[in-house]
Amino acid sequence: MSKVKGADLSERGGKWPRGQRTAMVASHVRDMIVSGEIPPGARINERVLTDALGISRTPLREAFKILEGEGLISIRPNAGATVVVLSPEDVEASLEILIGLESIGAERAAERATPEMIEEIADLQAKMVEAFEKRELMEYFHINQDIHQKIIDAAQNPALSRVYASESARIRRFRFAGNRDHARWARAVQEHEQILDALTQREGPLLRELLRAHHLSGWRVARKALESSLADG
Repeated sequence: MSKVKGADLSERGGKWPRGQRTAMVASHVRDMIVSGEIPPGARINERVLTDALGISRTPLREAFKILEGEGLISIRPNAGATVVVLSPEDVEASLEILIGLESIGAERAAERATPEMIEEIADLQAKMVEAFEKRELMEYFHINQDIHQKIIDAAQNPALSRVYASESARIRRFRFAGNRDHARWARAVQEHEQILDALTQREGPLLRELLRAHHLSGWRVARKALESSLADG
């Protein structure tokens, strides 16, 4: 990792509120990992990042602890932070857990979601479509992940929400990879329209199956990209 994209990052870092700096740095580095700018197995150069972001090492190292907790990086004494490498089998195992959690959450969300919760998800859907139309992939992806989490949150089971958020963070970059294929990206938007409709109509079993199919379809594309990158490596 020799450089960080974006010439204005130091200006951005200087404007980050001190109390929010660690979370914002974590978000920025997370995006770099998810997008592949920092690839799996790469050692993260602290000096390059602190210079580019205009920050000290303290918020960066605090951000690393957050990302380590999410399973995105590993931190070893005298070796620094390295992006975790996951095999297709690792990702598939986590995806099975996510599908299982969404299967539990879908029917409960259909039953328990308040009108305000459904309205919030519908608003996010509209913003996601707007990001898709502008081809803003990372913005789209953030909103996409929020929608999935909000559906789980609508089940109103804090333990379910907590476990889902943790496991989802671990394989976020592979879910992102599924949208790099433009044809898959367009289909994903259509699938989300169906998911929202099923939630709005409170059709729990249908919502469960739509979410399952949505994940599996995205993983088929992402797995090919992951296997290709491993072969090239």
